[in-house]
Amino acid sequence: MKSTPDDAPSVPDLSGLSPAEMAGVISDLQQQLDAQQQALAKQQSELEQREQTIQRRDTRIELLEELLRLKTVQKFAASSEKHHFQTSLFDEAEVEAEIESLREELPDEDEPDQHEPPRPARKNRQRGFSDQLRRKRIELTLSDEDKAGATKTFFTKVKEELEYIPAQLNVLEYWQEKAVFEHDDGDESLVAAARAVHPLGKCIATPSLLAHIITSKYADGLPLYRQQQMFNRLGHELSRTSMAHWIVRLEPVLRPLINLMREAQNTSDYLQADETRLQVLKEDGKSAQSDKWIWVTRGGPPGQPTVLFEYDPSRAGSVPVRLLDDFQGILQADGYSGYGKVCRDNAITRIGCWDHARRKFVEASKAAPSKKKGKGQRQTAKADVALGHIRKLYAIERRIKDLGDDERYRIRQAQSLPQLQAFKAWLDDNADKVVKGSLTRKAMDYTLNQWDTLIGYCERGDLQISNALAENAIRPFALGRRAWLFADTTRGANASASCYSLVETAKANNLEPSTYIHHVLAHIGEADTVEKLEALLPWNTGLEPAPKKS
Repeated sequence: MKSTPDDAPSVPDLSGLSPAEMAGVISDLQQQLDAQQQALAKQQSELEQREQTIQRRDTRIELLEELLRLKTVQKFAASSEKHHFQTSLFDEAEVEAEIESLREELPDEDEPDQHEPPRPARKNRQRGFSDQLRRKRIELTLSDEDKAGATKTFFTKVKEELEYIPAQLNVLEYWQEKAVFEHDDGDESLVAAARAVHPLGKCIATPSLLAHIITSKYADGLPLYRQQQMFNRLGHELSRTSMAHWIVRLEPVLRPLINLMREAQNTSDYLQADETRLQVLKEDGKSAQSDKWIWVTRGGPPGQPTVLFEYDPSRAGSVPVRLLDDFQGILQADGYSGYGKVCRDNAITRIGCWDHARRKFVEASKAAPSKKKGKGQRQTAKADVALGHIRKLYAIERRIKDLGDDERYRIRQAQSLPQLQAFKAWLDDNADKVVKGSLTRKAMDYTLNQWDTLIGYCERGDLQISNALAENAIRPFALGRRAWLFADTTRGANASASCYSLVETAKANNLEPSTYIHHVLAHIGEADTVEKLEALLPWNTGLEPAPKKS
């Protein structure tokens, strides 16, 4: 016979209840059950909310830690975009995948193409000095006693040294010859020798000195106060106030030439554009701390490249509309929406910049944690996988950079487009697996949003994979800005933009900036016609190219 446990719940005897009483008991039990289920559901909901709160907190902590790592890297680490996966990209497993499955989804290493040109051999280091440098022969001679009785003597070159000749200031005294003529009526007339037209009229600085000041500041990033110290050591006190005044006064003198360069640039069918911040202290309607902007455009007809800087306190879309008023072609820029209006209004085809997309993945990779918990080594993150795909694209570009446009187009169609398609498929498969708001997710979303413009460089062989030429042109401005920090007035910002335009346009045409600016300043005072201005364009000057680096 079975025994009943002592702690077993007692079962009420319901045998003597009437149907109505039974229904009431059942109703009470059902109400108790419903109350228990509601309490259980409420507890479950509170538990889920608690878990969601904890998950959101953990996600926010993860994002904040990621941003903290990025800021730490930006402040203390090297600024290069190279990182620890540069030489060995895919030798570890991805975080949430097995090693073999990761290898299947990653792009394979580039295989040599039989139609692909051979890689150029590494150049041997050139020893000695450039043949374009002036040479001075110094003969080390024997004394008469040393060579007494010798049958012959000869010289052999035993050494070369590089000499530095310090700069010097000379005072040019202009003495103007004048002739006096007497006329029959007793009057006299005076004829004076012609004087060269100075670009600033009355000014103690020669065009060569002005060119040196401009080149030192805008090509070499040397602030005016340092130049003042250097001139003082050379024997003359030349104040930075005077130098700044000369540069500002030159802006309206140079403006017609800059406008002519703008007209020539906009006749091309391919331009690159970028913009960077500039602090201008005295700008109407804006505080000294607010951002103002320097815009740069690079391009031009074949053999006539120009790099033009333009200051504007605004970053609105009206600025590129003004700068690219009559341009019709292909514009390469980053994802900034300000270029959208001019592209729509002028039917301009827009292509993107892979440097900007890559930079976002580089930041995500640098901000990734160094180790995963429980793992002995850093895992391959999705940002590193994306960088691997992008490096494949750049590797193709390095191999075809010296080819003709038709061949570059063919190889891009055959190799770059399949690589792009593989990268796009990977982004589509993995973007939703990454936490929203993280640097990696932002990089993936940016790349997907800009995809139609990013693949545009494959449509022609003369297009570039990135906006690097415009960024390289704007880099000296960013470096110089660190030295002189800000512009005081709008006139100063406009003058700086004009000077940078001359410097970078000279470099784009393989001219030494100081030589070209000196040539412009020496002749622009007499350039009173369009033909004379056109003669000052860098491709019309006839100046010798800058010496090539050894």
